[in-house]
Amino acid sequence: MVVRVPFSAWGCNLQPSGCGFPAPGVEEFQFAPIFTVGPIDVDKPMILLAACSVLLMAFFLFAFRKPKMVPRGVQNVAELGYTFIRDGIARDVIGKAGEKYVPLLFTAFFMIWLLNFLEVVPGIQFPVTSVLAYPVAFAVIVYVTWVPLGMMKQGPLGFFKNMMFPPGLPKWLYGILAPIEFISNLLVRPFTHCIRLFANMFAGHLLLATFTVATWYLFSSSVIGIVGSVASFAMTIAVTAFELLIQGLQAYIFTLLTAVYIAGALEAEH
Repeated sequence: MVVRVPFSAWGCNLQPSGCGFPAPGVEEFQFAPIFTVGPIDVDKPMILLAACSVLLMAFFLFAFRKPKMVPRGVQNVAELGYTFIRDGIARDVIGKAGEKYVPLLFTAFFMIWLLNFLEVVPGIQFPVTSVLAYPVAFAVIVYVTWVPLGMMKQGPLGFFKNMMFPPGLPKWLYGILAPIEFISNLLVRPFTHCIRLFANMFAGHLLLATFTVATWYLFSSSVIGIVGSVASFAMTIAVTAFELLIQGLQAYIFTLLTAVYIAGALEAEH
């Protein structure tokens, strides 16, 4: 059972009788179970994941409940999101064959973006993707999609041959290149796919929490306290704006890489 460590920052302040700066740590990402369903302990990130899933389904079902030839209102917003994924990622990266994989790419982008966006939602203020298990789950879904797909399209032997022995190179080089390509594609690729998303959201949330706590901690009647508190508050706003950019960017990068992996599985020359 994971126990959330109490965050004691609000009891500390920069005063003669105060305490040292209570820097946020890994306890920010640890949650006690809220309730239990059979053998499963349900915590805050799990509830947020379920809520985001329901919210996304509800939004797009509502948007396309009565589709019109000339979209307006919510339907227009939903179609813009769909065409962004279809034209900007699926068709550009995979080609015509990418139409089949738009649902996967579409779901991955908006689900990850929404889970990231929770970081700046008042009352929630936590990005679910900063917990490693969730980026790993997304990366595993992608992995078990493109690897079997590559074997099916190129044949099992052809898939590994095209991956490990790219044409046009001296034969002696394959002894060095083949194991590197194997490890890079089948082991390093899924690792970096999830770590990139996790690390950015983990670091961003920790940075935002640090400046937020510093704003309160430094607030005092001293000149140093006032200046430090105002500066920390300004940094909190700046980091929040930066995080809004990172949230969308990380969702886009994850989805774009997913399309690249699928393209490579469909045709060896990718």
